[in-house]
Amino acid sequence: MSFSSSSSLQWLSLVATIWLQIFNGPNTDFPVYSSELKDLKSISQVGINFLAFASDAGKLFGWFSGLAAIYLPPWSVAATGAALGLLGYGLQFLLLDHPKFSYAHIFALTAVAGNGICWINTACYLVCIKNFAADSRRVAVGLSTSYVGLSAKVFTVMAGAIFYRKSHHKAKHYLLLNSIAPVLVSLIVAPFMRFILPCKSVSNLSLGFIAMFTITLATGISAIIGTIGSTSQGFAREYSLSLGVLLASPLVVPVAMKFKHAMEETLRNEKENRIHDLDDAETGEIIEDLQVKEEDDDKEESEEGVGGVQILRKVDFWLYFSSYLFSATLGLVFLNNLGQIAESRGLPREETSTLVSLSSSFGFFGRLFPFLIDYYSSKSYVISRPASMATLMAPMAVAFFVLSNPTRLSLYMSTAVIGAFTGAITSIAVSATTELFGTKHFGINHNIVVANIPLGSFVFGYLAALLYQRGSEEGSRSCRGTACYGKTFLIWGTTCSLGSLLCTILSSINYEMVVRTPVKLSLDLCRNLERNLTDIDM
Repeated sequence: MSFSSSSSLQWLSLVATIWLQIFNGPNTDFPVYSSELKDLKSISQVGINFLAFASDAGKLFGWFSGLAAIYLPPWSVAATGAALGLLGYGLQFLLLDHPKFSYAHIFALTAVAGNGICWINTACYLVCIKNFAADSRRVAVGLSTSYVGLSAKVFTVMAGAIFYRKSHHKAKHYLLLNSIAPVLVSLIVAPFMRFILPCKSVSNLSLGFIAMFTITLATGISAIIGTIGSTSQGFAREYSLSLGVLLASPLVVPVAMKFKHAMEETLRNEKENRIHDLDDAETGEIIEDLQVKEEDDDKEESEEGVGGVQILRKVDFWLYFSSYLFSATLGLVFLNNLGQIAESRGLPREETSTLVSLSSSFGFFGRLFPFLIDYYSSKSYVISRPASMATLMAPMAVAFFVLSNPTRLSLYMSTAVIGAFTGAITSIAVSATTELFGTKHFGINHNIVVANIPLGSFVFGYLAALLYQRGSEEGSRSCRGTACYGKTFLIWGTTCSLGSLLCTILSSINYEMVVRTPVKLSLDLCRNLERNLTDIDM
């Protein structure tokens, strides 16, 4: 494979993961139609929380996708996830109005669809890790995973644009989109979801990432403007077109890189035709040796780490598992309950879509900014992933306490903060898993870590539902007033504070990670200097 071909395919694979991640959060739009589903099927608040748990329960078997990824190509792993989503949400769409379609059926199918999300995540993570070198794969993963934060926003925009003439049956509209969109996207990107030899050119990677960051920031700003802008039907249709253009724009990067390398290849050929010097061949051999050594270094790094059930014996794992459970998972539980929280405060159901879009837009920036900062600061200093996570958990805890204030402003501000920092912690956790346990068994290890999500969804969601039911009137499935979630927010804020403490302990235990990368860079510089001096002596 030529250098030009490898580089363009590298960026095409990243674009493929970005598009998959955009449509890989169909469960994030659940708060938009949960109230309607609650009335349609006469489901209690506890039952609604169990449905949110069902989507997360699929992650208990997410490690199957990690095992499958060892033997199957990444495109087939992603396709399997899309097929599970089609089965889970598609059958709900077809049978939702059927009188014999029971709550148990909805629960089981939601769990199947939730498991499909794990398969797509695993495929995207592995493509980014395998197709980029060690010094840039963390940024690639960050860019890819940041887009999953836009899923709820994208699905609400699509629903508003496609079904703008139908104000009812939101549940069926979203179930239809949830089932079809991931399948269509997986079919489009399948040819580019494969492992390739990473391009080693630092300048090309820098230019590509700068372009990607620019496009990504523009997309995030557009998402926020669309959330706080007009809510008219005409605006929704026009905005959906502009957002679609921005979501397609990352494709510009691999096209530009292909053109750039074609120009460089032409200039290189012209130079070789004019200059016939053996020094060029010797230089090429030196560069080839360096590339081989770099590939060997990457191979050695990828084979490091602890895998599977072995991580369960490590204290680091349980500190990491618990801090994730008490922060990002808690934030996801809050977002799953956002529809019911908005309803308890007297907000119209139409405004729930705005809240969900707000949390999605800020979640997108939350996922992106840690890697943006990391990319431009990694040459001077490196902060360990656990330390970053501990820092992000503190504002989340404050936001939960602020939610006790009954004003609408506090609800909107706290939703934005929790959405942003939940997204940030979720995104950083991908790199934290490789930092703590290595990259060799990442597919299995990270799915074991995220098994905390269904656990937290069950415990925290069930507790919130019980307190909600106590505040509702006798014989009613709904609760009105700030007291419905008042105690819940206090418990969640305290729990998140505990998570920050546990992650601080984890970062102190692994303090050497803060200086590990700079030391490695210094050693690499010394080796290169020694090699150059040897070449001069010869």
